[in-house]
Amino acid sequence: MKAIISVIGMDQIGIIAQVSSLLSEKKVNILDISQTILDEYFTMTMLVELERLETSLEDLKKDLKSKGDELGVSIKLQHEDIFRSMHRI
Repeated sequence: MKAIISVIGMDQIGIIAQVSSLLSEKKVNILDISQTILDEYFTMTMLVELERLETSLEDLKKDLKSKGDELGVSIKLQHEDIFRSMHRI
């Protein structure tokens, strides 16, 4: 199972490192990552694989939200199927 994680907020040192570390702790594999800075805003999108996830999907979402609150950014996780459905023309 795959999912899309999006991170948006004010740029600061360590966002990628902290989000990646959390995912590693939960045994989430990052398949692809894209990040950019728009003016002073940080945006990142990750395609992740959840096959070895060691917690429930809901708990992972809560952990990501907590990490986002700690960093002052918004972190959202969507199952790949939902993401594809929402972005289908």
